[in-house]
Amino acid sequence: MTEQNFSNHSRMVPLFHYVGYPLGIFVLVVAGRNIYEACNEHLDLYIPILFFAIGLVLMILLWYARYFALRAQDRAIRAEENLRYFAITGNLLDSKLRMAQIIALRFAPNNELLDLAHRAVSENLSPKDIKKAIQHWKPDYNRV
Repeated sequence: MTEQNFSNHSRMVPLFHYVGYPLGIFVLVVAGRNIYEACNEHLDLYIPILFFAIGLVLMILLWYARYFALRAQDRAIRAEENLRYFAITGNLLDSKLRMAQIIALRFAPNNELLDLAHRAVSENLSPKDIKKAIQHWKPDYNRV
């Protein structure tokens, strides 16, 4: 595996992102077109609406499968970063830190964490700015 850094840390799952979502959208578009044609030709709408509903359910399942996994992982990251910060300082992370900032801070090594956490609060750094400020990237290969 290549060394992780700011420019390559995002993770895309090809079957999920490049096949699943486009297929779900394709099913919705084709089903919507079938509903439109059935309405214009005064045909039975049962099958076109059924296919549209299946496409909609597929898109909802794809969306929430990703959403639920990321939210669960966000909670784990918050707990891990709070523990790491507590081990270094004896205090918990500042409650003003947003979840996205905490997620970005996980890439900072221990010797950069304190300064970046304080800067993130005082300067309201974006997650992207936090990641760019990291000098020695601490990889996270386990993000879903």
